[in-house]
Amino acid sequence: MKPTVAVGMSGGVDSSVAAALLKEQGYNVIGITLQISPREIEDEDYGGCCSLSSINDARRVCDKLGIPFYVLNFRELFAEKVIDYFCQSYLRGETPNPCIACNKEIKFEAFLRKARALGADYIATGHYARREYDEQRGRWLLRKGVDQRKDQSYVLYTFTQEQLAHTLFPLGEMVKEQTRELARKLELPVANKPESQEICFVPDDDYGAFLEEKLGEQIKPGPFLDRQGRVLGQHKGIVHYTIGQRKGLGIALGKPMFVVDIDPERNAVILGEAEEVYAGELLADELNLIALPVLEQPLAVEAKIRYAARPAAAIVQPLGEKAGNGDRVLVRFQEPQRAITPGQAVVFYQGEYVVGGGVIKKL
Repeated sequence: MKPTVAVGMSGGVDSSVAAALLKEQGYNVIGITLQISPREIEDEDYGGCCSLSSINDARRVCDKLGIPFYVLNFRELFAEKVIDYFCQSYLRGETPNPCIACNKEIKFEAFLRKARALGADYIATGHYARREYDEQRGRWLLRKGVDQRKDQSYVLYTFTQEQLAHTLFPLGEMVKEQTRELARKLELPVANKPESQEICFVPDDDYGAFLEEKLGEQIKPGPFLDRQGRVLGQHKGIVHYTIGQRKGLGIALGKPMFVVDIDPERNAVILGEAEEVYAGELLADELNLIALPVLEQPLAVEAKIRYAARPAAAIVQPLGEKAGNGDRVLVRFQEPQRAITPGQAVVFYQGEYVVGGGVIKKL
């Protein structure tokens, strides 16, 4: 008998096919959905990846595959580690990536720990990424998925060696079209279910309304300023803006103006012209390294500053003699990058392999 795998089932086509493939390969498969949606948005019609309808879809898939299905309640932990972090990050003038926080704190930490306690040898997800063991380095490596359009390695850079050792990515060698085709062939009830693009806990993808409801009076109007500190107008609260933004500023200045900085100390949004949105370097905090245990000298990498960004040639270097997990690093780009945004992740690659990454901070 092959090992036991607990598959994180979102109710979507990817995790459903992941479970089917593992069963086909002879693993003892258990389907588990994490109940993380806030109670106030839990209704059958809401379509997020953690909604009631998604739980029901996951249950139907497990019934079809003939595998056990369980729901684990992670609501409180998710509210603390993801939703609270999301809100507080915006108050600090940052633009967070809650999917990375969820992967780090919930899926590959709390869920993995729970699954192991229940007797599972591995967890598995429907992410498009690959992992492999490098005998020479004695390390697990994270590699881009074969499907370059769907590759999700960027949101997985927080993996520890222990977590990678106990995680499977059955879709890593597949492209999305193959996944869909296999789901239809297996007659899975979610074969034609559309992908969810929104953040799962933000109804209608309306960040502003969600933050207004959660933070209330903590959001205060303040000044639009230029780089010289001159007042250009008034904004409706720093949480409504992100670096590089041009549309929706609600201010007319006779020429295109962009958000170039957010200053929570002064509750100010700084505006500038197009060229001011570019920068050649960044500081990253909360470093996590996968391909090497410690960074002891400047390293040539390709760095991605957001999920949809193209990797750009850069040098990542420790701020002291060396940098390990949790430390800060300086990243210098070969060419200036547009809208380097505090709160987003910067992820370092060498070829198809993830070296590591960190959270972008202000210089």
